[in-house]
Amino acid sequence: MTVNTSAGTTLGLSAAAPATYNAAGYAALTYTNVGEVSDLGDIPSRIYELVNWAPIAERAARKAKGGYNLGSQTITVGIDKADAGQLLVDTATNSDAAYSVKIAHPQLGTIYARALVMGGPKNYGDVNTIATRQITLEYTSVDSTTDGVVFVP
Repeated sequence: MTVNTSAGTTLGLSAAAPATYNAAGYAALTYTNVGEVSDLGDIPSRIYELVNWAPIAERAARKAKGGYNLGSQTITVGIDKADAGQLLVDTATNSDAAYSVKIAHPQLGTIYARALVMGGPKNYGDVNTIATRQITLEYTSVDSTTDGVVFVP
């Protein structure tokens, strides 16, 4: 079994939407990497709602998968006021628009998606810690037939 660390993984943002919601469309965009990322949190994935149905003529409940949500991601970064990616996060936080996200892992591949940048709290800690901020991304579907998440091995 081969296991991997997160070493070498980058997080990039682009204000642009891809022309097509596939690997080529996302790859054609220009991304600004967010610097000083120390923890990427949970990577976006479909999270389905559970639908229960319990007809009174039967004892057992039936279950089905309902709609899904692409989830959210909370990312920890060391605050760097001069980092272009963190400056873009500030701009995106003040925007209602979805941004294109690129999470590139050197062995596990690249994930592209669309997300709202929600901002997040800062933590200056104490004398022996790095000042950090938590950035929350809320992943969003493109439309009723396209969720916009693309994985490239």
